[in-house]
Amino acid sequence: MLAYGMKFEEESLVWLQNALSTLAEGFSSLPPNSSPSLDQAPMAAVLQETAIRLRENYPYFHPLYAGQMLKPPHPVARAAYALATWINPNNHALDGGRASSKMEIEAIQALATMFGWTAHLGHLTSGGTFANLEALWVAGQLHPGRTILASDQAHYTHHRISGVLRLPFDTVATDPRGRMDVNALETRIQKGDVGTVVVTMGTTALGAVDALPEILALRNRYGFRIHVDAAYGGYFTLVSNLDPDAADVFATLPAVDSIVIDPHKHGLQPYGCGCVLFQDPSVGRFYKHDSPYTYFTSDELHLGEISLECSRAGASAVALWATQRALPLTRGGEFAGMLQSCRSAALELYRRIHASAMFIAPIPPQLDIVVWAVRGDTPEESSARARAVFDAAARRNLHLALVHLPRSCFRENTWATTSGFAPSTTLVQCLRSVLMKSEHLAWIDAIWERIETAGQEILSAVDSAT
Repeated sequence: MLAYGMKFEEESLVWLQNALSTLAEGFSSLPPNSSPSLDQAPMAAVLQETAIRLRENYPYFHPLYAGQMLKPPHPVARAAYALATWINPNNHALDGGRASSKMEIEAIQALATMFGWTAHLGHLTSGGTFANLEALWVAGQLHPGRTILASDQAHYTHHRISGVLRLPFDTVATDPRGRMDVNALETRIQKGDVGTVVVTMGTTALGAVDALPEILALRNRYGFRIHVDAAYGGYFTLVSNLDPDAADVFATLPAVDSIVIDPHKHGLQPYGCGCVLFQDPSVGRFYKHDSPYTYFTSDELHLGEISLECSRAGASAVALWATQRALPLTRGGEFAGMLQSCRSAALELYRRIHASAMFIAPIPPQLDIVVWAVRGDTPEESSARARAVFDAAARRNLHLALVHLPRSCFRENTWATTSGFAPSTTLVQCLRSVLMKSEHLAWIDAIWERIETAGQEILSAVDSAT
């Protein structure tokens, strides 16, 4: 029995046992293997030790964990991934992953269709970092030596990747809602050296969605490549409860050149499972190579010929394929409904925070991330109180995150000063929650009760000290 009076889901173990029997039947013509029998006691003891060590983690699987982008895999994904490990396919080549390579191609097709693409080239990766690396590598092949632009709220990986690829990189300022400032972008583009603009569909800090329709208009005028980093936010293209600005952005996604999405975030997959998609299949020419010592049974295009990574877990493809079969990527479907619940949970938490006298909620959520500050006379005091509330919430088993926001995200008169001078702090530490589990909507009362109680504890302690 675990904390919160709960047990882990175990029904999928029954599905796995039955599926293993079915899998074994497919190899019934083979003679029995001669694998040595396992010594049961030591193996069991090691697993028990492993389980004890894993208790040191935060409860990422539970709705009271709302800090980072950590979402438990769907039971069918866990079971399918485990099932595939009995074969342990490698999707680098058809020889190493005959069935799982076909499953990956089908799963990628479903993702491309979700974004409105018919023609495409794509594959799974070990995560969003490598997927973005491949997208920017192709961008560099098409526009060698030209600058990559991303907003100052984009993931830091784009700067690092550009350095690895030896491509110039520059950042563009964001507006008070954390979105790329389109006027600043145009000013930077006018220098004439830009090859690619990275548009973020769900920034890490705020979940902000860059203004893609306006950026597409700039592309028509100036001519550059658009890569969309939708690692976190891409699946929200399926939901119907976005604000109008975000809905307009997702509606224009079919016009971009490349997209990255992480099924191990909102796609209910185990780590690591990222995906890169290109609208133009002809970019596959940049990947082409000849390794006769590796491939010897097929002349068909294999996934190893359209990816920079070599060995890749076929189990990731199997798990994604199985999940999308069980929960199709369709508007109005069960999967889309799960995402809509996440979005509804974020809206409800924001409503409560915004109405509270203890907190400041500067920016309405565009997806399912909510960020707020604790009231104080100065930004420094507000930041200190946020850290205290963070700790007080954790003592109540509610795990949030901390994030720094620019003061420009807040109203000018948010913090009064007795000296008449503006506070020197340019960043304010805030609390952050990612409500990316569909159960979060049902847990909003419990989450809010802990936030409110933690806030009251800290402010009461401040009042007592003064």
